[in-house]
Amino acid sequence: MSTAQDLAIIALSASDREVGQGDLSLALAGAEVLDLVEAQVLGLDGERLVPGTGSAADDRLLGEAAASVVRQEPYEAVEDWLWRRGRELSAAYTDELERAGLVNRTRGNRLLSRPERVVLVDSPAVRRAEERRAAGEPVLAALAAAVGLGDRADDKGKEGDDEGQDVGKDLDAGHDLTDDATVTVLAAVGNAVMELEAVRQRRSVENAAFDNVWRGF
Repeated sequence: MSTAQDLAIIALSASDREVGQGDLSLALAGAEVLDLVEAQVLGLDGERLVPGTGSAADDRLLGEAAASVVRQEPYEAVEDWLWRRGRELSAAYTDELERAGLVNRTRGNRLLSRPERVVLVDSPAVRRAEERRAAGEPVLAALAAAVGLGDRADDKGKEGDDEGQDVGKDLDAGHDLTDDATVTVLAAVGNAVMELEAVRQRRSVENAAFDNVWRGF
């Protein structure tokens, strides 16, 4: 089990909160970096990902991530990795959980306007992810906070800046996240999530302005 997979499970278990799939994809890409650092597939030189000599053993998605590592100088910045690797990564993890028998899909009904539902199956893997979250495991807590699943993320109306700030708070909230690589990756995730929210807000303003122009005709 990886931190990335545990984060995907926690996001799916949050049925009472809407998790932005773009935000989650960025956080999953960050979790993959930390998993690959732990497996010595990657190292960090400042903010750049340096290839290592380890392997991502039996995890298919981590194996894909490891295979995509840039192995030529000047290597890839962490934030560039998040945007590249994170594209539709939340859907890939949901599919992988389904393939492993950890989730069931309830197909939607267009005629009755019922969306598809993804339901977690009670299993040791799911229980382990929930136990890690309940124990306040620092890295998982910070990543969850980045996508609005932290203890302080009650007001989704402030999800833009607050999500990035939650990551920073977790870094200083007694979790003892002092490893340079971990701090660098979590900060990059927080910045990327805030940048994505800024893009959403800008598009919303542009769309509203466009609608107002048409209403004038």
